[in-house]
Amino acid sequence: MKEFQTKDIRNVALIGAAKSGKTTLAENMLFEGKLINRKGSTDEKNTVSDYRPIEMERQISVNASMLYTIYNDKKINILDTPGFSDFSGDIVSCLYAADMAVCTVNDNTIRELKEYFGDKVTPIQYPVNAGEDFNAVIDLIMMKMLVFKNGNGAPEIQDIPAAEMAKAEELHNNLIEHAAEGEEALMEKFFEEMTLSEEDMERGIHLGIVNREMFPVICGAAKRGVGVTRLMEFLINACPSPADMPAIKAKNGQEFHNSNDDPTALFIFKVTTEQNLGDVAWMRVYGGTVSKSQDLINPRSGNKERLSQLLVFRGKNREEVEKVNAGDIICTIKLKDGRIGDSLVDAKAAEATFEEIPFPTPIFSIAVKAVNSQEDEKLGSILNDMHKTDPTVISGMSRELRQNILQCQGEYHFNTLKWYFDNVYKLAIETTAPKIPYRETITKSASASYRHKKQSGGSGQFGEVHMQLAPYFEGYTDPSELQVRDKQEYELPWGGKLIFANCVVGGAIDARFMPAILKGVNERLEQGPLTGSYARDIICYIYDGKMHPVDSNEMAFKIAGRMAFSAAFKNAGPKIMEPIYDLDVRMPADLMGSVMTDLQGRRAIVMGMDSDHNYQTIHAKVPLAEMDRYSTTLSSLTSGRGTFTMKYAEYQQVPTDVQNRLLKEYEESQKEEE
Repeated sequence: MKEFQTKDIRNVALIGAAKSGKTTLAENMLFEGKLINRKGSTDEKNTVSDYRPIEMERQISVNASMLYTIYNDKKINILDTPGFSDFSGDIVSCLYAADMAVCTVNDNTIRELKEYFGDKVTPIQYPVNAGEDFNAVIDLIMMKMLVFKNGNGAPEIQDIPAAEMAKAEELHNNLIEHAAEGEEALMEKFFEEMTLSEEDMERGIHLGIVNREMFPVICGAAKRGVGVTRLMEFLINACPSPADMPAIKAKNGQEFHNSNDDPTALFIFKVTTEQNLGDVAWMRVYGGTVSKSQDLINPRSGNKERLSQLLVFRGKNREEVEKVNAGDIICTIKLKDGRIGDSLVDAKAAEATFEEIPFPTPIFSIAVKAVNSQEDEKLGSILNDMHKTDPTVISGMSRELRQNILQCQGEYHFNTLKWYFDNVYKLAIETTAPKIPYRETITKSASASYRHKKQSGGSGQFGEVHMQLAPYFEGYTDPSELQVRDKQEYELPWGGKLIFANCVVGGAIDARFMPAILKGVNERLEQGPLTGSYARDIICYIYDGKMHPVDSNEMAFKIAGRMAFSAAFKNAGPKIMEPIYDLDVRMPADLMGSVMTDLQGRRAIVMGMDSDHNYQTIHAKVPLAEMDRYSTTLSSLTSGRGTFTMKYAEYQQVPTDVQNRLLKEYEESQKEEE
């Protein structure tokens, strides 16, 4: 493969809804570039992009694929992304590395885009005979009709029919005006001549794309190859090369201009695991040249990394190259410690690191465990590997819930991970809904005592503790009848506070046993008396007790403290608190009613609404306990067009009926364990 200069490279991400033709378009682009001699199809399970077994089975893209084609002696790097939002991690990664995106849409979507973005959405072509027989477009730059008689290949160029001329001239003039806005010199020329040449129009469009002031619309039918060559010509003639893009600024302020004159700097935007290769790092070259066996520095770790091979990929096919220039996209293997988001730089840019990719936060959670508990360690290792290649997959053992929680971008995303467990790793897993991290607290004061006495031959155990509990709140005052000798305040790891006060007088309990009593209280805070959840915001006064000169020890007072706490807690107006989240749901305006009805059934409190063109955003507060599988429900209610974000807000008391249900469920679970 020849070496391509920066000006001869185009970096394009293909984005769009599932089944909108991205993979088919990529197949046609490779065919027109003569990189393949036969077009595959998703139906026949033989496309270059969707080469993984799961993709062939489902006939959709599950992972992004790296491809390239060559047209008019220019290299077009293609990042074919999945269409489902569940795989948004790959979409975000590829958009981070590409200079532009080709979004595949249908005619109805174009109208919606124009309503949303306004005149920035600008037709470059429009179809003459839309429908099953579509094969001709009016090209508003060339002002010709392009007829793709054989689907693929170059079109036959014809004059615009008289019936289309008025519409074509109106849209052509509109396009000229938008193109002229790209540069002052073009605007002056337009005012002088009231038109622009084809070359001037392409320059204006080029500047509009770079400045994100124009989103051109081109027509085609990927399945039959209609319009693909014209699209590729447009990418080459009117769209920016990496050299035309704004400089990339590293965190330390150092700028990289996609120039060979810059220090060598690469950014790892994706990592995949390929059969017979292991981990493959996908890298965008932001500066300098890159050669095989070159040594670079990873500023995050300070370690040196050798690029043992430089590879270009076309799906599962790969080709080794010796050198690439700034602006290109390349792969390497066998990095010691290269992660998504890492920078690799030479000594001239040793302190330069690029901004990390802002991956979306998880919206779906599920508890997982291995069917065979002896394989739990293997499960953890697999989940770590999944996170390495897809940072939107997050997992970890929750000490509080005593569950391994897997978070991802939706139920379909999880089902894809499950497919890998079943078919690749051969590991059987069980899933359950995640437990809710409730909190327990009290609403009034109460006292209790407990005597722990145990005699089993020889020295025994004896400890008696008298305890008063009170709710903690800012500005509280100690009871006047208690003489507080010592008081400690503890910030609890799970939120809230514990105030532990020694009010014992007359030596009823020796001070050396206070830490043991505190330990017993802390054990009960970690497993609350009501549901086993963490307890918080409690003042604990130890005001009396008894000791035995021989049998009293730390164990006895720890047990006495724990049991006295439990008894007092249950008499102190105990309440269960649940986590409340701020929820923002965005959906088309005409679907707001069904979304609102569903939220009301989830005990949500609507705080407000915002309007954004044809979309509405509902702002609400909702209990976490009501949000299990909400991503699936919202997708169903909105046909995949609704999105949401959640952020922890606060803890609030649960309603009485909910508390009674939780108490009953916990009681039954304890009986089952016995």
